[in-house]
Amino acid sequence: MKFTKKSHSCVRLEKDGRTLVIDPGGFSEPDAALGADAVLVTHEHPDHFDEGRLRTALEANPEAEIWTLKSVADQLAAAFPGRVHTVGHGDTFTAAGFDVQVHGELHAVIHPDIPRITNVGYLIDGGKVFHPGDALTVPDRPVETLMLPVMAPWNKISEVIEYVREVEPRRAYDIHDALLTDLARPIYDRQIGDLADAEHLRLAPGASAEL
Repeated sequence: MKFTKKSHSCVRLEKDGRTLVIDPGGFSEPDAALGADAVLVTHEHPDHFDEGRLRTALEANPEAEIWTLKSVADQLAAAFPGRVHTVGHGDTFTAAGFDVQVHGELHAVIHPDIPRITNVGYLIDGGKVFHPGDALTVPDRPVETLMLPVMAPWNKISEVIEYVREVEPRRAYDIHDALLTDLARPIYDRQIGDLADAEHLRLAPGASAEL
């Protein structure tokens, strides 16, 4: 499986000539979803979900489909009948040849005064990859590669470190990193790398790795 990091929380996974894209939002490249056979969206926040970009991707590829939660699906389903699928915690499905399990139900707490919205994470190919969206969800099975939300308004580095320890992946790649400056990255790299008990990795947008 080929993993390509896109900006912020967007990732592309390629296997057997097919492409799965997760969270091509407004902080990602405008073409992040183009060419995808399937797209997964974790929640409705604009840094993870950009309606215009998804519409462009679906129009460019008439065979492309989307799996997401209801709040996002409701904005797209009428325009693309039969191609937008609503999922929730516990669901399983196959998208672009990838086996997917849905884990989690709520976005992490940003502030007690801000209502929590729905957020789902996606476990790919039985634990090969887990993308949690904006939550520190721990799947009920082993994870090889964790997509790690490293910096957000709703987390702090101690929570990030404890999350990696709890999931116990073989490796963790940074995502949700558009707000993290280059000046601060070495601090995060050192502290997470030293304390999280997993290989901690970071790719520049557009770079790829084999998983």
